[in-house]
Order: sequence, then structure tokens, then C-alpha cells
Amino acid sequence: MKSTLPRHLWPFIWHFLKEYQFFTILFCCLAVITGFWAPINNILIKYMIDFFGAAQVDQVTSRIFLLAVLLIVNFEIHNLCWRGMGYLNYKFQPVIKNQIISETFEYVHNQSYQFFQDNLAGRISSQINTLADNMERIIHELSRHILRSISLLIVAFISMYYVNPRFFYALLIWLVVFVILSLRMSKRMIDFSQLHATSESLVSGQLVDSITNANNVRIFARRIYEGSYLGKALLLTKRTFRTKEMFDLKVKMLQGLSLSAMLGFMLYFLIELRMKQMVSIGDFALILGLAVEVGYMTWWALEQVDELNKAVGKCQQSLAGLLLPWGITDKENASNLLITKGEITFFQVKFYYQSANPFFQKKSVVIEGGQKVGLVGYSGSGKSTFVNLIFRLYDVNDGRILIDGQDIRNCTQDSLRSYIAMIPQDPSLFHRTLMENIRYGRIQATDEEVIDAAKRAHAHEFIVNLPQGYESLVGERGIKLSGGQRQRIAIARAILKTAPILILDEATSQLDSITEKNIQESLWELMQGKTTIVIAHRLSTLLHMDRILVFDQGKIVGDGSHEKLLTQQGLYRILWNAQIGGFLPDKK
Repeated sequence: MKSTLPRHLWPFIWHFLKEYQFFTILFCCLAVITGFWAPINNILIKYMIDFFGAAQVDQVTSRIFLLAVLLIVNFEIHNLCWRGMGYLNYKFQPVIKNQIISETFEYVHNQSYQFFQDNLAGRISSQINTLADNMERIIHELSRHILRSISLLIVAFISMYYVNPRFFYALLIWLVVFVILSLRMSKRMIDFSQLHATSESLVSGQLVDSITNANNVRIFARRIYEGSYLGKALLLTKRTFRTKEMFDLKVKMLQGLSLSAMLGFMLYFLIELRMKQMVSIGDFALILGLAVEVGYMTWWALEQVDELNKAVGKCQQSLAGLLLPWGITDKENASNLLITKGEITFFQVKFYYQSANPFFQKKSVVIEGGQKVGLVGYSGSGKSTFVNLIFRLYDVNDGRILIDGQDIRNCTQDSLRSYIAMIPQDPSLFHRTLMENIRYGRIQATDEEVIDAAKRAHAHEFIVNLPQGYESLVGERGIKLSGGQRQRIAIARAILKTAPILILDEATSQLDSITEKNIQESLWELMQGKTTIVIAHRLSTLLHMDRILVFDQGKIVGDGSHEKLLTQQGLYRILWNAQIGGFLPDKK
């Protein structure tokens, strides 16, 4: 997918409509035609009244019946146009809406790791739905009403001009003043709508965040606190809603008063001209009917413009939050990574987070293909950053990271990550079946391969005891499973992936001792022939590593085997001697 998905609303809308140009034009034409109905009806009624007033009924029978037929035909054309728009809506609305959601969803998934750390998942999903819903309103609902109003006004003004230009000019002046003042006031409505949409999005994000952490709310007995915390966001939503609605109320009041003044003016001059026999009864009915129609339609059309502004405000707010430039992108001619040995090289690497001290300064490290390397150090020392740079979740500020001699910035992100299997410390699962969660490691895997991976990860035993077995849903983020069960599913997923590079982040930390012993054997078998990086706080799990890298404050301060590092007066020896029960101390 291109990273140039339009970030401004109207180009964004056209991006999805250009594929359906013919049907878009047809939809607009039908909307315009529906605006002809009311003025033509008034014109036909005018002629009926004038014919009845000018001659005996038996002398105008044929003309009256012709006008009656035209009235019916006019209505049926109006009816067919609306049904035609309804059919186009039925045909293309779900297709276009799905494309909006799908492409926006894909764009968001290409965002950087930092983007998802900075934005709540509930807020992101709410913005995607808000964008799709309001674009649907703009494209299929508000657009046809506004086009219909414009065409009605044009035909009505032309008709008025031919009856009496004075009414045309009087109504035109009123319309121009009315529209200019209304639109100027409506511009503020966009700002109020954006503020209200932002506050609603905040509420949605906080709801999801709190519900996702429902277990923490129970453990800490913070139900009342969560209600008060949400209450602040709800108070902001109430305030922005009332500000928006009060301004809208004032605008509508002024518009209603101006409409009443216009109708009063038109009635006064119509009565005066009729008394002077300067307009016929039919003209009187036509002008009055058109004045009421124009006044009502103008008011109604501007309400649709207000609704359009609200929808535009919500869309712009969503676009601003979703379509941020991608932090990590593939080069234009990026190639697929090809792995033969799995050698990982950090060459003169320098990296730092935003507004933070550098983690690595001109650091060079080579991990040979097939080598098993342990990473140790205090929390925040740089172990996870080291792994994240290999995954290219962040780009280095200077230097290069190579895999089998290929700079990972010159390769596609998907091909890079397809060669790496990771077992995280706290795995997150999809709210899908266990079969689907394990198969996520290799989508093409058969059921038999999935079950075999589960057996090797010692997950098969608890899965078959569930009521629905492998078809059991695991709940949001796998909440229905224990931490150890989730970890075994993550291990099975990594086993199924069979990637040449394997990363373990405390992969057995949530397992009981007996299960851990069995899984360690499976993991050791899985490591064979793979470049393996193991992050561990329990140093005893690294005794059989080929090599251990010791991290401290973003620097690698030790590099060697377990035996070699113990002979040195360095941090590793301090950690080993201070370790109680196989775990690192919390502090130096």
C-alpha cells in the first residue's frame, strides 16, 4: 500500500470515488433532477389556476387534463430519481465503506511501533469507525440533499424572474445575505464539532482502556476511582456538546427570524400587486409557493450544510489522528531479505529515543549464524532495545544493522520479520480460537501441523481438556487463559513458524518448574541450527549459551561465555554472585 493515502478530506473522498466515476456522476444528476420537482409543480398549478380563471371549464378541459398528466409524470420522475439513488446507495455504499475501513486499517497497521505506544487501541478503532460512518453520510446522504437544494433554488429563481423580476431580485438579495451570514457562522461549527469529536474519542479510548484492565480494577478495588477518572472525560464531552449545540441554537433562531421577515415582505408586495391587477391569481400562487419553497429549502439546505460541517469536522479529526506519516517505511526499491546463515551484525550503531540519552554509541557486535546468545542486564539497560532494532521497530540514528550482509533498511519490513520468530514474556493473543492463534505462526499450516506444534510446546494437554478443544475462544488478549497457558500458545506459534532467527524474552518465566523443564527441552531442540537470542533475568537459563552479552545503561559492558565472564571483575560476576534463587536483583 502506498504511504500517500490522502490526508486531506476531499482528496481522501475522491480516492475512493474515482473508481466509480460514472456512477458518482449519475448519482449527482439524479439528485439535481429531484430538485426540479417542487418548482415545476408550482408552475403547473399556476397554469391550472389561470386557465380556470380565464375561461369556462368546458373550454379548457383538454389543457387541464394535460397539466394533470404532467403533474403525475413530474411526480413519477421524482419518484424514479429517488429510487435510482436508493439503488446506487444499495449497490455501492457497503463497498465504498468497506474500502474506507480496509485501507485505513491497512494504513494504520503500517504505522510505527511508537504510534501504537502513543495511542490507545480503542481510540484508534473509534476513529476508523467515525471516519467511515461520516464519510458515508457525506457521500450518500448529505451530498444528495445539498445538490437537490441547489437545483431547486436555481429553477425557482428562474421561474420567479419570468413572472416578475422584482420578486427575483428581492429574493436573491435575501438569499445572498442569508447564506453569507449563515456560512460564516457555520465555520465556527466545524471547530466546535472537532472539539466535540475529540472529546468523544477520548471517552471511547478510556472506556476500552479501563475495560481491558478490568482485572486490575478488581485487584486494586478501584471501581469508584475509574468512574471518577472517566467522569473527567465525560464532563469535557458534555461541555463541548453544550457549546456546540448552544451556538447551533442561536444560528437557527436568527435564520428563522430572517425567513419570517422575507415571507412577510413577499406577502406584502404580492397583495399590493394583486390589488392593482399587476399579477394574476396563478402568479400570486406561484410566487407565494416558490417563496415559501425557497425559504424553507434554503433553511433546510443550510441545516444540511451544518450537518456536513459536523461530519467534515469529525472526519478531519479522525484523519489527523490516523493518517500521520509512517515512522518506519520501506525504501522505494526495497528488496526481500534472503537469509542463508542468519548472521546479525551491528556496525557502528548509534541509537537514542526521542529526548533521551544515546543507548548505543558507535557499537559494533557480530552474532554469527546459528549462534546462541544470551542478553542480561538490569531492567532498562537496553536488552529489549537491542532486539527491537533487529526487528526494525525503530531505525538506528547512525551506523547499520546487517543480516547476512544485507542492511535491514534496504529490505522490506515484512520479509525481515518473516524470518524472525519471537516468544515474548507476556504474549498477547487474538480473541479467536486456539487453532487460529497457533496457526498465526504459519497461516498455511495444516491442522495436524498445528496440533504437533502444540504438543511440542506442551499446550496440547490443556487444550484437549477445554470444552471446545482447539476451537475454544481465548477472550480479548487471551484473558481466558492463564499466563502459563498463553506462553505455551506463543511457544507453539513460534515452533510452527520455523524461522531461522529465534528470539526468546523470558519465554518460560510464567511456567511451573515441571512444565518449564519439559518445554526447555523442546526449546533447545527448536534452537538447533537457528541464530538464537535469549533475554533472561534468571542467569541459570543461559549456562548453555555460546555467548552472553551484558548490558548496562545502554552499553554492552561484557561479551563472552558464562565461564569467561565469571573470571572477569565485571557486572556479570556481580549479578551472578548477587543472584538469589536464580533471579537478578532488583537494584545494583
